[in-house]
Amino acid sequence: MASSSKKKHEKEDDIEEEEEFEHFDDFTLASSWERFISEIEAVCRQWLSSGPKNLLEKGAVSLGELKNLYKVKSELKYAMKNYCMEYYFEISNAGKAVDWSSSLHELQLSFGVKEFMVIAPQSASGVILDSPEASKLLSAVAIAFSNCSSLWPAFVPVHDPSRKAYIGIQNMGTVFTRRFEGDLISTQVPVKLMHLEGLYELFVSKFAFSSSDLSTHFFKVHFTMKLTYKTLPYDEDNEVLNSESEITESGGDNGGDNRNKLQWDDDCPWSEWYTAEDPVKAFELVAMWGEKMVESSMEMAELENASIHDAQNWFIVPEFSSYLTGDYTGNMVGFASQLRLLIDALAMSLDVKFMEDFVSVETSGSDKLRSSAVIPPPTVLDRVLKDLCHDGPELISPEGEGRHKSSRLIKGAPLETLFAQFCLHSLWFGDCNIRAISVLWIEFIREVRWCWEESQPLPRMPTKAAIDLSTCLVHQKLQMLAICIEKKREQDSTSDNSSDTPSVEANEDFSYPSGAKEEGLVKESDSTPTCMTSGKRRGSAGVVESLMLLKSHDNMHAPFTQDPPIMTEDMHEERLHAVEVLGNSFSFSGQLEKDILSSDMSAFKAANPEAVFEDFIRWHSPKDWEDDKSCGPSGDKWPPQGKLSERMSESGNSWRKIWNDAPPLPASEQKPFMDPIREGEKILHYLETVRPHQLLEQMVCTAFRAAADTLNQTSFGGLKNMTIKIDQLYFTIASALKPLQANKLPGDMEIIQDVKRLCVVFEHVEKLLTLAASLHRKFLNAPRLSQTIFNEFYNLYAPKMGKVGLVSHEVRKKQEVRGNERDVVTGMFVQPSANQSWRKVLSMGNLLNGHEPMLREIVFSLRDRVDSSYYAPRGSGSGNQWSHQQGEIETHRMYICGTSNDLRVALSVTSCD
Repeated sequence: MASSSKKKHEKEDDIEEEEEFEHFDDFTLASSWERFISEIEAVCRQWLSSGPKNLLEKGAVSLGELKNLYKVKSELKYAMKNYCMEYYFEISNAGKAVDWSSSLHELQLSFGVKEFMVIAPQSASGVILDSPEASKLLSAVAIAFSNCSSLWPAFVPVHDPSRKAYIGIQNMGTVFTRRFEGDLISTQVPVKLMHLEGLYELFVSKFAFSSSDLSTHFFKVHFTMKLTYKTLPYDEDNEVLNSESEITESGGDNGGDNRNKLQWDDDCPWSEWYTAEDPVKAFELVAMWGEKMVESSMEMAELENASIHDAQNWFIVPEFSSYLTGDYTGNMVGFASQLRLLIDALAMSLDVKFMEDFVSVETSGSDKLRSSAVIPPPTVLDRVLKDLCHDGPELISPEGEGRHKSSRLIKGAPLETLFAQFCLHSLWFGDCNIRAISVLWIEFIREVRWCWEESQPLPRMPTKAAIDLSTCLVHQKLQMLAICIEKKREQDSTSDNSSDTPSVEANEDFSYPSGAKEEGLVKESDSTPTCMTSGKRRGSAGVVESLMLLKSHDNMHAPFTQDPPIMTEDMHEERLHAVEVLGNSFSFSGQLEKDILSSDMSAFKAANPEAVFEDFIRWHSPKDWEDDKSCGPSGDKWPPQGKLSERMSESGNSWRKIWNDAPPLPASEQKPFMDPIREGEKILHYLETVRPHQLLEQMVCTAFRAAADTLNQTSFGGLKNMTIKIDQLYFTIASALKPLQANKLPGDMEIIQDVKRLCVVFEHVEKLLTLAASLHRKFLNAPRLSQTIFNEFYNLYAPKMGKVGLVSHEVRKKQEVRGNERDVVTGMFVQPSANQSWRKVLSMGNLLNGHEPMLREIVFSLRDRVDSSYYAPRGSGSGNQWSHQQGEIETHRMYICGTSNDLRVALSVTSCD
């Protein structure tokens, strides 16, 4: 009991002591204002003790464009109002407080600080409109910072938000205090303040005792300046006037092409099909003057009239179009956008048998086409057909000339050929809808049939080259039709010619067999006359040097031979299919070779009436004739000594049997391997009845190949990254289009989606190539700049292809302009035209080819020496940001940022309290 009562008395004593402490009053926190100061101090101490690295771990936010700047914030409340206090800090404090070449926060640039704190009300405006409130708030921050020995500058936003005005204060040890004030004049800037002389006098007036001191005293003012110029955009008014004048002078619209002839890409290969928006909208030139000493306003007047080439550093900043950075909301006009439409047309062609079904509105499934599928007027159709079938080039460049090495991997038609041009026209004909494509195809085939029936050469198609089986089937058919038309014309001309003896010129379409050699061939008229014992020589192309016939003392003559039969891919497939059906592949495949060999033997017999089988072997297959080495070369004496090879000497040799059966007929009198009339009609039947999806498959492959080949012709200065990207594009296209080439499309919509994804890849490469071409044209005499700007953009763009857009500050990187490149950059600032000059009255100096700076930034500073004392700040910490060298402080600093319409002034003054 005694112990419990003792505990009870001790508990009562504790309660009495607590009651005594409750009656104690802490007069330092008596008011709400003092409690507000205490809260600011607590937050400040927490941030100071954490340090920058710990603040990052606790969730400090990066400011994006300002990569080295971070901020943390805390919310406070005072007098029924909420405030937000934000601390801005850098991880690295190296470098000057103001560095023109780096990206700085507006307060860092305006007042020359590094780390700082901003306190602002949490309101719609975010600024303090009441001056007493602003002063009281700044005083609270100053007291709190003094209590915790913080040397951070603190700022409070005031006035209207559009003015971006601030007042601020900074404790600098125990002696000095720095005060800040910044504001903006947005209307009616005094003319005097538009020039360097007036701005210098404005700064000097802040510390001169009277206005008379401005002219009688010389002040050693430190000065640095940064000027920003911007190239003019394309003058739309001049564009319209030029177009109107062209139409008026010519008396009408020439061909319906109203594109301005002064477009930036007029000499680019894609300009025949569309005009691309210039990916580089403008350039900003930043000229920077290093710090120098100025002692009078006259020196400032001289600086205003000085050449911009006197600037210490030049930097150029490209301004890219929004469609490059991903902010573009419309559809970019180019090959990629039209290829998407062509793929949509392919998807709609799967269930229709004939192209004519899309033209007739009575057919099933046409309801979904009536509203969106527009057919261009007949005038447009006639213009396209005229370009395709009447205005084409007479000669087609050989395959591989001027084309990408990987172009043949894509099974389409070569760029300059008829079908490739048809596909490119289809991309822009009626927005590439299936009905418009059908109308164009039907009229196109009518023109092709007219060429056939009238025996007119098929435009844009080679007739001398062999059929390339790596191309699409439609192109093979058109090339074979062009050859058939040529042979048909030859037959017509031959029938009109009564001459029995074909001349060399009349047989120019005949050739030698693959084993024959053309070296050493001499025309018969140039050779030594030889005696003809019997028979009449026909179809000779000339004498073969060093070869004489075995049975007569005559020179051997090389005959004209028939060309091998030409076949398209489907004809080869039909032949292989017949082999599989018949089961005897040797006899079937050997029949064609037998016919060719028999034709060559007949031609050889006609050209050499005294020839024997051994003579033919010596000419056609020299490896099967073995010379007698003991007698020397066979050409040294007659008759030549030698024998047939073992293969040709065997009894029952098939070659000898064919030789015995072959009649002596020149190639011109032999039955041709191919009937041009029959083959031509078969080709036209295929073109007129081709299934829509089969045609569209070949059109997609050809359109991708032709578009890529067109872009590949672009001159972009040989940029390595662009070259690699184009190489990759060809392989990507070839891989993605393989299912179309294998006829795997019907019913498989996954293939359609894969090809649509290919359009995305194509669009990215098209954008990059357009940028490379634009930069190359603008920096022809400064290739390093175009390469540097492109590579910087490419390194940012390439990893984000197909993902997210680029942020504007990411691509707005400064590139230094070297001394030998300044004239090139200066030339980009062309003299303003009369139409451009009236819009803007020049009011600032420092002109560059008639262009005033769009932005002028100046920093004035005045420094003074301070005797070393106990109270003077020491060290090199963050509190000494104002110290430039031992014993010297910056007493006055003014940052001025002005355009032709407004002026921003920020002043900081250091005083001794």
